[in-house]
Amino acid sequence: MAKYIYTVWKRKTASAQVKLFAGKWKDMINGKLVSEYVTRTDLFDVLYSATKITKSKDSVYFEVQVTGSGESAQVEAINYGIAKALIEKDASLRPILKQAGLLTRDARKVERKKPGLHKARKAMQWSKR
Repeated sequence: MAKYIYTVWKRKTASAQVKLFAGKWKDMINGKLVSEYVTRTDLFDVLYSATKITKSKDSVYFEVQVTGSGESAQVEAINYGIAKALIEKDASLRPILKQAGLLTRDARKVERKKPGLHKARKAMQWSKR
């Protein structure tokens, strides 16, 4: 087994465990090829943005175990995990990834529902008479 860099990153309730390998091979998510796992075409740009910015798309590949949340949050968690792993591989890439905003964790989550309301903030319709 080849040596790899292991990182974990989260987004909403999605958690991605990324193993970044040096070399050329197939990128895998939960044991499937990326093209099989990710169905939305707009998410491919998000998924590979860290490797495109650092021009390392052809020199590294990854295997990911991701759980929770939806497809979009999972892809963002994977992308952030890849960016973190690239920095561990080569620390000189940090300013490039930092400027692109790939090292800031997006801590936004769904607000919880409050008692007496329909949703988190939506109240019942109020009638004057």
